[in-house]
Amino acid sequence: MAYARKSLISLADTPYYHVIARCVRRAWLCGRDEYSGKDYSHRKAWVLDRIKQLSETFAIDTCAYAVMSNHYHLVLHVDQKRTVQWSQQDVVERWTTLFRKPRVIKRWEQGKAGPGEIHLTEQLIEHWRQRLYDISWYMRCLNEYLARRANAEDECTGRFWEGRFKSQALLDDAGLLTAMTYVDLNPIRAGIAEVPEESAFTSIHERLEAWKLSTDRQRSEASRHNLTLLGFRDETPLDHPAIPFSFVEYLELVDWTGRERRVDKGGAISAKIPGIIQRLNLDVGAWQASMQSRGKVFGRALGRLDRLRLHAKTLGQSWIKGVEHAKNIYGEI
Repeated sequence: MAYARKSLISLADTPYYHVIARCVRRAWLCGRDEYSGKDYSHRKAWVLDRIKQLSETFAIDTCAYAVMSNHYHLVLHVDQKRTVQWSQQDVVERWTTLFRKPRVIKRWEQGKAGPGEIHLTEQLIEHWRQRLYDISWYMRCLNEYLARRANAEDECTGRFWEGRFKSQALLDDAGLLTAMTYVDLNPIRAGIAEVPEESAFTSIHERLEAWKLSTDRQRSEASRHNLTLLGFRDETPLDHPAIPFSFVEYLELVDWTGRERRVDKGGAISAKIPGIIQRLNLDVGAWQASMQSRGKVFGRALGRLDRLRLHAKTLGQSWIKGVEHAKNIYGEI
């Protein structure tokens, strides 16, 4: 049964969401098509450039990403509170970087609007403010842009994406950690890279590159495509949103998980289980099974059983996909 997107996203339950969009045509999103011999790898830069622009425009942060040959993953954080701090002019400037400015807004900015026009303008601005923390509008601005640009390059028309994007609510720290690790390990799971630092066009690769550079100048010159990623708890001011664990422990987990799945590599498996696995009481076997090449973490929501049940209740549902997966990884509680 299909559910309306608005029924799957509940900011009252969580600000974190894992989304995925997949290309429909053989031409692929941004990989090499072995059938035609064409290489579309340059399109990966399109994806990152657009995500960077949208991250600067919307009140939606990027926690993790992976741009693959025919699909991409994002882990997003919706910062609804940030939009309250924006003035009406801030909202107008942000929205009109993406869409044409209506005539009534121009008149309002020039001080020529009458009472009726002012009322209309204020309603329109508040409508835009809500859209600027709406994941559906964020994804629309991303996917429509990519589809138009790819169709123009391919000199064709028609659908570029197989359908609407999929979304998954990440209900707690364990669910967020699972989704981020799953996304960052996509190239390793697909056999494209051996280790995280070789996983180009992923957030873990970007974070590692920035981590290696010691000065702000070097970071700014490293790559014009670098995104402004949501920081981890240990690198973010207390009054700012942050991923609720440290970068070092996350890096340790990603590195350990990537090495563990390489069962064909003698001596590659580490016996040391990362502390974050033990602290969150995650089942090691179920965790590794999810991170294998055929492993899946997708459902409408991801988190511990109690959070899944509360989320289902919020959405008015008696059942929600992912219960068995939650039991396996996170336990009965």
